[in-house]
Amino acid sequence: MLATGIRSWKSVALTTAAVLVGLAAPVVTTTPAAATTTAYDSTYYKNAIGKTGTSLKSSLHTIITPQTKLSYSAVWDALKVTDQDPNNSNNVILLYSGASRSKSLNGGDVGDWNREHTWAKSHGDFGEVTGPGTDLHHLRPCDVTINSTRGNLDFDNGGSSVTNGGGSTVDSDSFAPRAADRGDVARMILYMAVRYEGDDGFADLEPNEKVGNGSNPYMGKLAVLKAWNEADPPSAFEEKRNQVIYDTYQKNRNPFIDHPEWVEAIW
Repeated sequence: MLATGIRSWKSVALTTAAVLVGLAAPVVTTTPAAATTTAYDSTYYKNAIGKTGTSLKSSLHTIITPQTKLSYSAVWDALKVTDQDPNNSNNVILLYSGASRSKSLNGGDVGDWNREHTWAKSHGDFGEVTGPGTDLHHLRPCDVTINSTRGNLDFDNGGSSVTNGGGSTVDSDSFAPRAADRGDVARMILYMAVRYEGDDGFADLEPNEKVGNGSNPYMGKLAVLKAWNEADPPSAFEEKRNQVIYDTYQKNRNPFIDHPEWVEAIW
C-alpha cells in the first residue's frame, strides 16, 4: 500500500501541480512553510529528520545507498511495471511526451520506447554498468526519437518545441521536459546527486549551474531544477512509482518524492 502520510508543503506547489494522464493529484494538507510528513519518517528516514544542508545530504546518502541492483536487461521488464499506464495495463507512460505506448514496443526503432537515463550516462561516464547505469530511480521509458533529441543535454528552460514532445523544448545545449514532467526530472537528478557520492567506485555526481557539462560528472542547471521541483510537486503516479521501486525492486526510495522540501533544505 502506498504510504502517503500527511502532505504539507508550500502552497504555491498546490496551485501549479501538473498530473500525468488519468491521475488525480495526491491528497494534500497545506500549512505554509511546513515540512512534509510521511509514514517513513519514524523508520526509514529517522536519522535524517530535522537536519539540513550537508548534514541532511550525508544522512540521506547513508539511508538510500543500500539497494538491490538490477542488470541493464532486467530494467526493460521493471519499467513495464514501474511506469505502467494506470488507465491501460498493456501500456507504459513515456517520459517527456506523456504518451501511452504498448509495453511490447520496447526497442530501438522509430516508434519504439527505450530506456532513458535522466542523468545522462555520459555525465560521469558510467554507461550502462550495474549501479548508476541501471538505477530505476532515474531510468524511465521514453520515445526513441525524443530520447535521441535529448541526448546527453543538460536541463534548462527555453528552446524550440520538440516534435510530439508534449510541450518539451530543446536548443543547442539544453532540454526542458513538458511541464508535467519537470518536477519528476528534478527529483530524479537530485536523487542521483545524493545516492552517488564517489564512495562506491563510481563518479561523485553533483548538480551545477552550467549547461554543456559533457562527460564531467555534473548536471545543470541547479537553479532551474529547484524551480521545477517547486512548480511541479510529486504526482500520484510518481509516488506510486517510488513505492514500487522500494517494495519490489531496489528496496530504496527517492527522498525528494517523499520530502520535496528537502531540495531547498540541501541546496
